[in-house]
Amino acid sequence: QVQLVESGGGLVQPGGSLRLSCAASGSIVSIYRMAWYRQAPGTQRELVAVITSDGNTNYADSVKGRFTISRDNVKNTVYLQMNNLKPEDTAVYYCNVVLMEPGKLIRNYWGQGTQVTVSS
Repeated sequence: QVQLVESGGGLVQPGGSLRLSCAASGSIVSIYRMAWYRQAPGTQRELVAVITSDGNTNYADSVKGRFTISRDNVKNTVYLQMNNLKPEDTAVYYCNVVLMEPGKLIRNYWGQGTQVTVSS
């Protein structure tokens, strides 16, 4: 079994910054794709940023140039640095990890979610 623990959310003023972290622990052989999604009230969950095992990244158009996704393969952790935050970034942010467990099982896991609120 694998656990994902998120941290770093909170309340920030427009123009401010936050850094989200998501650490994976448990029976992990290797981690492939790591990503951040977000969901605002009354909307569908949307992809914010993704990073592959070889470091390739992709971003939603709405966050390009403001958010940066990175990963630490030793710590099995993915980060989301969010700069120049806007009120429309307010949402619950979820990390998502695709990994291999012992026995070559490929599994998809979600974090518990962390609230990000951008408001003056």
